[in-house]
Amino acid sequence: IQVGLLNIMEERDVQIRGYKVRLPLDLYVVASANPEDYTNRGRIITPLKDRFGSQIRTHYPRRLEDEIAIMDAERTRFSADGVQTVAPGYMKQVVAELTHLARRSPEISQRSGVSVRVTICNWENLLSSALKRAIRLGENVAAPRVSDLGALVASTAGKIELETVGDTSEDRVLGKLVQRAVLGVFGKSFGGGELDEVVAAFQNGLAVTVSDRMASADYAKQVGQLRPLQAAARKLGATDPATTAAAVEFILEGLHLGKKLNKDVQAGHARYRS
Repeated sequence: IQVGLLNIMEERDVQIRGYKVRLPLDLYVVASANPEDYTNRGRIITPLKDRFGSQIRTHYPRRLEDEIAIMDAERTRFSADGVQTVAPGYMKQVVAELTHLARRSPEISQRSGVSVRVTICNWENLLSSALKRAIRLGENVAAPRVSDLGALVASTAGKIELETVGDTSEDRVLGKLVQRAVLGVFGKSFGGGELDEVVAAFQNGLAVTVSDRMASADYAKQVGQLRPLQAAARKLGATDPATTAAAVEFILEGLHLGKKLNKDVQAGHARYRS
C-alpha cells in the first residue's frame, strides 16, 4: 500500500502487474499518527514521509468546551421507542473532565496518550446505562446519573496504559479520577454556602438512598419536602423526575466528596447521611 502511495504522490500513476497506468488524479493525501509509536507497528516508511509536504504536530483539546463539542458530534446516536434521552450539561462536563484529568495524571502513560475516543466511548456508555434503566423501569425519559459512572471503568480501561507497576490497578486509578472530576464540576456549579440548608437537613436526620436501579419517582418521594435541594436541582436544569434524580445524585455526591456528607455503600445502592 505504501509503495502504491509513493507512485500516486510522486509519479502520479499506478502500476498494475508491471504496466503503468496514468490516471488524471486530483487528490491529496492526509495521514495521521500518534507522536509515540509505542506498539512498534504501522510505521510510515521514510521515502513516503519525504513526499509529504508538511508535518503538523497538534494536540488534544485543551478546553472542556471543545472536548464536549467533539464528543457530541462524533458519538453514536441510539434510542428506544418511547424513551427520550436527556443529557445534563454537568454530566457532559464530568465525562470531559475525566479525560482531561487522565491526560495530566502521573499514573497514566502520557506517551501512549488519552485520546478523544475515551471521551466519546465514555459518554456513549453513560447514555446507554441510563437508557437501559429507563427501559427496565418503564420510564419515558432517560438521564445519566452519578451512580452510572461505574460503567466508565469498562470503556476507559482498555484505552489507557498505566505508568506505574505493582499494586496499582486501573479500577483504583480511574475511580479516583472520576471522583475528582465530579468534585471539580460540582465546585463550578455551586458556590460556598449555597447548599448549607441542604446540609442542615441531613444534620437534622435526613438520609437519602440512591441506586442506578432506582426509579426516578422514588427520588422525589425522598426529597420532595426539601425545597433547598429542589431549588438546587432546578439550577442544574431538572424539569422532570429523571433529570431531578440525576441532579439529586450529583448534588449529594458533590457534598460527600466535599466532606459535607457521609456515604454508606452497599450492594446495589448507596446511602447519604450526616
